[in-house]
Amino acid sequence: MEPSGQALGEAATAWRSRFVSLFDRAPVALAISDAYGLILGANPAFASAWQLQPGKLEGRRLLDILTPTNDRQLHRLDEALRSRRRSRYPVEVTWQVRGTARHGRVTVEPVSDPQDDVPRLLVSLTEELTGEPGGGRSELSPEDPADGLSLQEARILPLVAAGAAGSAIAREVGLTVDGVNYHVTRLCRRLDVPNRPALIARAYVLGLLDPAAWPPRAAAAGPERA
Repeated sequence: MEPSGQALGEAATAWRSRFVSLFDRAPVALAISDAYGLILGANPAFASAWQLQPGKLEGRRLLDILTPTNDRQLHRLDEALRSRRRSRYPVEVTWQVRGTARHGRVTVEPVSDPQDDVPRLLVSLTEELTGEPGGGRSELSPEDPADGLSLQEARILPLVAAGAAGSAIAREVGLTVDGVNYHVTRLCRRLDVPNRPALIARAYVLGLLDPAAWPPRAAAAGPERA
């Protein structure tokens, strides 16, 4: 005997209630948006990244509250959505909370039925912790440069070594000044140095910059990181 339409409707309502409950209680920062980045819902963990209540984010666009700092990752996501590919796409981002810059990564995953004309997107946010006393570090060991430079790092580091200002670097690579500072800070943490002059010196020692080139340029290496 097949279940009646009423029974199926009641089951669907029950599963929806369970999903909403799990979504709200999840410790992972999650949001659901439409294909154009309009936030349809956010859980408390996601909203807390801005010190807000979830309802305050609904109706806002992801690109209004998050600034991507890796153009290649953003382009890859755009191409995937246009071709309706189903996978997970990470994008490094920065955002502001009461005048303080935060950095992290969003992972975007289309989750609606492939037959839908307008897919829904599941967005998770992970904040990258700064190097506070006692805090963990997720970056590579500074003694191991084998992972090389990302595409953006390979463009930014030589400009830093040439003495370019942050605003000039931002114009050259197509990022905001905050985006440039994010990549420079990330490199400083990876290479375990306190400032830009030390970053340049260590980059030459580790072979990340070509010692025979002027203007500075990234050294030839293996495949670039995403």
